[in-house]
Order: sequence, then C-alpha cells, then structure tokens
Amino acid sequence: MRAIVGFGAIALGLAITVAGCASPPSADVDAAKASLDRAVADHADQYAAESLKAAQDARAALDAELKAQEGKWFKSYDRARQLAIGAKAAGDKAAADALAGKAAADAAALKEKADAEAKAKARMAAVRVGGQIKAPHKIKDATPVYPAMAKSAHVAGVVTVEATIGPDGKVVDAKVVRSIPLLDQAALDAVRQWEYTPTLLNGVPVPVLVTVKINFTLK
Repeated sequence: MRAIVGFGAIALGLAITVAGCASPPSADVDAAKASLDRAVADHADQYAAESLKAAQDARAALDAELKAQEGKWFKSYDRARQLAIGAKAAGDKAAADALAGKAAADAAALKEKADAEAKAKARMAAVRVGGQIKAPHKIKDATPVYPAMAKSAHVAGVVTVEATIGPDGKVVDAKVVRSIPLLDQAALDAVRQWEYTPTLLNGVPVPVLVTVKINFTLK
C-alpha cells in the first residue's frame, strides 16, 4: 500500500515538474516581434499611428506576461501564447494599414501635383474676358460664409477676386486682387465652388480670366 502511495506521489511530482517547466511559445513570440518590426519598417508611425499603437500595446502585454511567468516556480504559457497570437495579428494589421495609408498619401500627392500643373497650365493659357471673348454664365453659385470674427469686428466691404475658369467651366484658380483681410478667405472659398458655362473661342472651349466682386454687408 505504501509503495502505491509513494508511486502516486512520485507521479504527481513529475506531472507538476513537467507543468512547471513548460516552455515559452518562442515561435509565436518571434512571429509577433517580426510582425511589429515590419509595421515599424513600413512607417506605420506616419501612416497608421493608431494601428501601430494597438500593436505596441499588444506586444507590451505579451512582454509583461512573459516576465510574470519568469518569476513563477510553476510556469504556464497558455496566456502568453494567446497574447503572442493577438500581438502578431495586431502587428499584421498595422503593417497592412501602413501600406494602405502610404498608397493613399501617394495618390493624394499625385493628385495635388496634377491639380497644380493643371492650374498653372490654365493660368498661362487663360484669356481675359472682353471683345469677342464673352463673359461666361454662372451655373453654380455658393454664398460666402460671413466670418464670425469679421462680424463681431463690424468689418464689411467688397473683396475683389480674379478667377481662372477652366475650359470645363470650373474655377481652377482664384486670387484676391482687392483685399479685406478678415474677409478674403471666405470670398475665395465661395468663388472656388462656382461653375460657369464653358467659354468658346472659334468653337473651342478655352480658359478665361474673370474678375468678380464679393460684397459683405452687415445686417
């Protein structure tokens, strides 16, 4: 009987020893680290800051769990494995979001460059209204928003804007030629939303320069 009890105690001790010597999930931890490193290399701090923060928090939780297990006599790495899997998923998401963010930023930069080139081309080719160049007819209006600061300061008057109308009738550029500083931006914001009928020269749509006056009146 004593032999059986002794054998049982030994078996239990061996089971506890095996459980206490459980190995950390090194492969999962390495995969999580590599995923986060990839996100950082893909400039997630610039293009996917929130996703990167989530991945870094997940990695910090994993590191804390691994450190906590180091101080225990009987170790269990089940939670660490789960955290490692979650950290890798978060890192993968941050990396993917970084690539998507960069692609969107690049596309926006290309569009901005194309718009700037189109504006410059339109400005160079624009002809001023007059003579056989008839003034275009406005088909889309936008009322200027009176700035609250200008109202409170009782600032009123006329802002004169020179607008470049593209061949399609849309305003491609606008600049103030007679300024009232507190009202200039509101005037430009409105004019840039206007649209006109295309102006034809010998039957061909051409960009034109028009001068418009925006009147701000206190009521």
